[in-house]
Amino acid sequence: MILLLTGLLVSCSTKKNTAGSRFWHSFNARFNTYFNGEQAFIEGDKAKLSSHVDDYTQLLPVFLVGSEKSREAGKGNYETAITKCQKAIQLHSIRRKPKVSPGKRKSPKTKQYLQRQEFNPFLKKAWLLMAKAQFQKGEFLEAAATFSYITRHYKAEPVVVAEARQWMARCYAQLDWFYDAEDALSKALRDTLSHRRRMTKEMDATRADLLLRQGRFADALPFLQSTARHARPKQQKARLYFLIGQVNRQLGNDKEASAALKKCVRLSPPFELSFNARILQTEIAASNPGQAKSMLKKLRRMARNENNKDRLDQVYYAMGNIHLSLGDTAQAISAYEKGREKSTRKGIEKGVLMLRLAELYWEKRDFPNAQACYTEALALIDKSREGYAEASRRSKVLDKLVPFTSAVHLQDSLQALVLMPEAERNAAIDRVIEALKKKEEEERKASKDSAAAARMAENQDGGNGNNANTNTNSNTNANAKDGTWYFYNSLLVMQGKEDFRKRWGNRKNEDNWRRSNRTVVSMEQTEGYDYEADDSLSALQDSIAAKEGVEEETAADSVSAADDPHRREYYLAQLPFTPEAKEESDKIIMDGLYNAGVIEKNDLEDFPLAAETLTRLTRDYPSFEQMPEALYEMFLLYSRWGRPEEARTIRDRLAADFPDHDLTKMVTDPDFEWNARYGREIEDSLYAATYTAYRLRDHAAVESNFARSTEKYPKGLNRPKFIFVHVLDRLATAPVADLTKELRELLEAFPESDVSPMAGMILKGLESGRAIGSGHFDLASLWNRRTAAADSLAAATGGPNAFTDEKNAPHLFVLAYPTDSIPANLLLYETARLNFSSSVGRGLDLSFSHSEGLSFFTVSSFRNFNDARNYANRVAADSVLAPLMKKGKVLIVSEANLRLVGTTFSVNDYLEYYDTVLAPPAPVPAANEDGSLKEEEPILQRYEDELSPEELERIEKKKEEDNGGTDDEGEWYPG
Repeated sequence: MILLLTGLLVSCSTKKNTAGSRFWHSFNARFNTYFNGEQAFIEGDKAKLSSHVDDYTQLLPVFLVGSEKSREAGKGNYETAITKCQKAIQLHSIRRKPKVSPGKRKSPKTKQYLQRQEFNPFLKKAWLLMAKAQFQKGEFLEAAATFSYITRHYKAEPVVVAEARQWMARCYAQLDWFYDAEDALSKALRDTLSHRRRMTKEMDATRADLLLRQGRFADALPFLQSTARHARPKQQKARLYFLIGQVNRQLGNDKEASAALKKCVRLSPPFELSFNARILQTEIAASNPGQAKSMLKKLRRMARNENNKDRLDQVYYAMGNIHLSLGDTAQAISAYEKGREKSTRKGIEKGVLMLRLAELYWEKRDFPNAQACYTEALALIDKSREGYAEASRRSKVLDKLVPFTSAVHLQDSLQALVLMPEAERNAAIDRVIEALKKKEEEERKASKDSAAAARMAENQDGGNGNNANTNTNSNTNANAKDGTWYFYNSLLVMQGKEDFRKRWGNRKNEDNWRRSNRTVVSMEQTEGYDYEADDSLSALQDSIAAKEGVEEETAADSVSAADDPHRREYYLAQLPFTPEAKEESDKIIMDGLYNAGVIEKNDLEDFPLAAETLTRLTRDYPSFEQMPEALYEMFLLYSRWGRPEEARTIRDRLAADFPDHDLTKMVTDPDFEWNARYGREIEDSLYAATYTAYRLRDHAAVESNFARSTEKYPKGLNRPKFIFVHVLDRLATAPVADLTKELRELLEAFPESDVSPMAGMILKGLESGRAIGSGHFDLASLWNRRTAAADSLAAATGGPNAFTDEKNAPHLFVLAYPTDSIPANLLLYETARLNFSSSVGRGLDLSFSHSEGLSFFTVSSFRNFNDARNYANRVAADSVLAPLMKKGKVLIVSEANLRLVGTTFSVNDYLEYYDTVLAPPAPVPAANEDGSLKEEEPILQRYEDELSPEELERIEKKKEEDNGGTDDEGEWYPG
């Protein structure tokens, strides 16, 4: 019996290819490992479908995995399926060809069979299931690679190859590799001419998805309809009919769209899908002006339906869209605002509503309302959504613009109130007070209602704190479930910022922002926001809102009339009745108009609006202190706008009113247009020449170039550097008062310049009375720096004062670089990555040290010179670390020699010693035929600071050419 069983097992080994072994391994693979994997795959599909949340504001994806948020669903099941398939392939693969009698004639069918690489007839299903599971996990590249392998592994079986290719096309489509997807699909169609009916269902779905992703809606529609007819289960079929309705609406086929949506509703899909289908039906029907009123009535009925109370934002959004299609913008805004007010969710639907509302306010130039809407919308929509980038740009522009336009509007309103008759003025103030009281009452009532609702929900839930609140924050909860850390989830971060802004307002980003008593150290005393007063007012409002009856009356009476926004005196105290108050109000208006005009010109690029703003400033406020700058901005505005006559008029006015101003000299310069086009390059070259002259101590050239920069490029990008080099060149000769004055002007005019920190330190030293040294500061002298008393210190302590050539002692790999020229975190991360890529580098220690402008990054624990040098070769061969090394100088140095670098000897001293003593001998060059040695050009390592300005310029130009050049069109260069 034992011998029989042994023989049976041997005969069923994968090393034998017989009918019995093929049957055994096929049977075992199918009903053991593969069966378990298939069941896991099915469960994964169910989990993905049940947890999938569609964004009905955009075209639905054909495949659920097309939504990034659904790729995590069922992931564990798919991983199980992949593991089971891998196990089936590993245990049951038969690669050995069957034995064929040598003298037997081979038929074409037999020859084709013998060309196979896999003889287990069932394993092709395991391969396909494994690749499909990878696809459903969202690992499209891995799935495409597996399908590609299947096409090669089963090349003798055309049906298997065709199925793998159409799934490969599906993977490529998800990656937006449209050419590769079309190529794979065409080959799959070619290989299935005789099996077309069998492959139609899957092939149509793949082609529909590919064509929709390419925006070819009309071509995709027939394949999408075929896919919907054969789709299973019913929920997926309903999704596809909704998608067909969306596509037909895109194509303007309203009748077909409405029919598809009716089919969707008849399938009794989940409530969310059914609700959105009905909403879309009303919008499509309303495109016919004759049905618009009836559709609005239908939407109002939906708004009154208690079942839709948590989706009122969508209902009012649809109503606003209908009004907008009829050209009634005012009614559309009213509907959108009502949806904003009634919304109980923080989902994508409200985000889309807010985005549409923000666009309408933007078009109407109602910037304060547009700013609020854009801010709220960006907290609700995803970054990948079309239009997000433009909305983000507009939001940033409005954040800069609105404070100035709001200030102008407020002061205009206050001055208008002053000019009113007293009765009208008091009536206007009374209306403001009534509106304030009404708003406070609504807020107080809403607060009480929300608190009562929360207590009721808690009581209904048994007090266990498990109230899911599925009707609110649905989008936030969905995003929080994916396991992403809060600060890596941009949507949650934006929502947090918006909640903070609503509670605390637009607070300055600074330390101790919440504290009332703070100490601020700055060069100038500036007035900040009075947080203490704001917090006190907030506390007062909270206390008033919390108290009722007698306590509320007592609190109100304790506030003086001038401080109570519910009394006329509060508003009258803010009106500019006196000439002094009027003058202060005018200053706020002038400052707001100037800054608003510049932002409208540069950021908003609304030239008519900018011209209107700046024209009002220059016409109505001739006493404006920055009038030359305002006229200059108008000159640039009209030049960019293509209005040369207006530009010349402004230039002439500037020359007549401010003939000695720097801006006047610049715009009246005959070479102004040349400088405007090429000023950046010319100024860069001038600064390079100035710095070279400074290093060579050519004081006359520095003075001459500085004067030319002052005359030609007073607003140039390199202006702070010119001033700084000019100060450095005169440190030992100019009066201290002149130096401090020039440094202070630099810091006030260019506080964000990269030379400002160093200028501030020099200014601090001069103002504290410290003596100026006799040396000459040179940025390139970092490599030659050594302490002045190093020799005497070494002699006094008996320490070494010369380098040693000992190579068997512990050595270090050191990168010396100018401080802040290399990101320390990047350097640390990339070096750790290199070290962990091999066992040799895992025990190395990494550290940083700093010394007067130089930083040292040290890799230690090398046993000897050769180990450190081999490590340096690995670093030089790394594509990421090698460019970083060129920003500094690499030292392979012993611990004893490193102690001398920067004290007794400089970095360059050690490099010279290394090249002459420690560096390995150069290889013997090859010999010519006559026996003479071939001369080879030495390969020199050159660092960035050793390159001339011309060489650096050529390198930068080469980089720009490689990157496709730069776009300098736009603003004139502010020379």
